[in-house]
Amino acid sequence: MNLPFSPCSSVGISANYTSSASGYSKFSIKPTCKAGCSLLKSSKKSPSLNVQNHKSFSRNLQIAHYRRHSIWACSQVGAAGSDPLLNKVSQFKDAFWRFLRPHTIRGTALGSVSLVTRALVENPNLIRWPLFLKAFSGLLALICGNGYIVGINQIYDVGIDKVNKPYLPIAAGDLSEQSAWFMVLLLAVVGLLIVGMNFGPFITGLYCLGLFLGTIYSVPPFRMKRYPVIAFLIIATVRGFLLNYGVYYATRAALGLSFEWSSPVAFITTFVTLFALVIAITKDLPDVEGDRKFQISTLATKLGVRNIAVLGSGLLLINYIGSILVAIYTPQAFKRSLMVAAHLILAVSLTFQTWLLERANFTKDAISSFYRFIWNLFYAEYIIFPFI
Repeated sequence: MNLPFSPCSSVGISANYTSSASGYSKFSIKPTCKAGCSLLKSSKKSPSLNVQNHKSFSRNLQIAHYRRHSIWACSQVGAAGSDPLLNKVSQFKDAFWRFLRPHTIRGTALGSVSLVTRALVENPNLIRWPLFLKAFSGLLALICGNGYIVGINQIYDVGIDKVNKPYLPIAAGDLSEQSAWFMVLLLAVVGLLIVGMNFGPFITGLYCLGLFLGTIYSVPPFRMKRYPVIAFLIIATVRGFLLNYGVYYATRAALGLSFEWSSPVAFITTFVTLFALVIAITKDLPDVEGDRKFQISTLATKLGVRNIAVLGSGLLLINYIGSILVAIYTPQAFKRSLMVAAHLILAVSLTFQTWLLERANFTKDAISSFYRFIWNLFYAEYIIFPFI
């Protein structure tokens, strides 16, 4: 049995299995790699090739790392003797999940759940079971919108992604461009239908505005991602203001209430909008190599990785200090002890992570780890929000 990563991959696993008396299968597994192994051999023979081929080999390893779960799934299916159709379904499921960019889905899901929870906590006497079904449909619509925006970005960034993010399905050759177009259009249509049938014209308008901003961010001739300031504002608007305001408005409308800002919701909307700006600034840190190659102008390519990392950390520290001061001076609106302690811990964690990045001399692995940590801080804010 041969388990290739994908039809176009040069790395595979050859596995032979036999039944033993105990009833368990014994596997003899050996790698069957062409590009990767030949690269290792050639680098031993000719040390001068090491530097030249290091990036290519690292990229193969990166792709392999991101596909480890799909390889495991395919090996289980193959060992059971199932037909190839199940293998294709498993591979497509893995590619589709990577296409949706899971870290962005987590942010969207946590944000919507957190805002809905807050609205319900403020009005516990109005909670009815049908509201949860409506809330779930709203979450599904947000995930569809999120998938459309990140999907269309991958379609138009495939050349850049082959350098910066070779594990993404289109760049890796696991998903055709035609299939990607079908999925983004389907996601947009399904999301619009859900919102239009359940949440009225105003929320539908906000949803369309989010899709429009996500489109002009990536699609020529607009391609606003080329202009750093406009790109930052688009990301901050969609992930910060529109998500928080829209979800809270829709939840209050479902409860039969008119929209009214509460101090906690005004706080989280302001906080997350600034946080989304930091995400917009730091998201280009791991992508400097590809952005320079394709002449994409970002603050990271202009000012340098170190300066942008320090800038992003500084803005987040301002966010955390502001949160602590808000809790101290408006104790009637927040649970002061929890809000101060939580944001102090997050601020110290951010400072430590920035120090680790500096100590690692801003290597690509360290930068990627730092960017993932920024997203973890983003998730943490939504997790603590209903309790403050």
